[in-house]
Amino acid sequence: MTKGVGISIENHLHQEEYRWFAVNTRYKGEKMAFRQLSRKGIHAYIPLQQVVRQYTRKIKRVELPLISCYVFVRITRKEYVQVLETEQVVDFVRFSQNLISIPEAEIDLMKRVLGEGWEVEIEPGVFSLGDEVEIIAGNLTGLRGRLLDNPDRSQVEICLEHLGYTLRMSVDQKLLRKVS
Repeated sequence: MTKGVGISIENHLHQEEYRWFAVNTRYKGEKMAFRQLSRKGIHAYIPLQQVVRQYTRKIKRVELPLISCYVFVRITRKEYVQVLETEQVVDFVRFSQNLISIPEAEIDLMKRVLGEGWEVEIEPGVFSLGDEVEIIAGNLTGLRGRLLDNPDRSQVEICLEHLGYTLRMSVDQKLLRKVS
């Protein structure tokens, strides 16, 4: 699909062939989104891992999503709107406005690795100095800014153009997404 002059937007949704796509969910809403999608008959997958958590008086084994705020769906074009109409779903994950499918092999790899029972750590994509980023969880969800250089933690600069001020704050990199 082409939009405007010289701007091309890629869309991997297919009319009949089922393909995997990543979906952004509300903060800590992965399991609820999974249940809602499953009730609609949509094939969904959350990569969950068992992690040991120590609380004040007990040690507990809990299942946590490997990638927070993500659920994977296997759909055709006709299920696209159904997914977006799901309460806990925010939007499809896009790369430079393109809706790109995830190869079946990558989903299978996640399933295999998690099936072994090892504790896995996942790191977000590497950010560079000056990258435009968006906060994807918490009260500041949707806020955009520029990443500043700080080796200890991620500092984000938010420019309030109309007031003539700039806000600087430290934000966990897990809560940031690169904006293209």
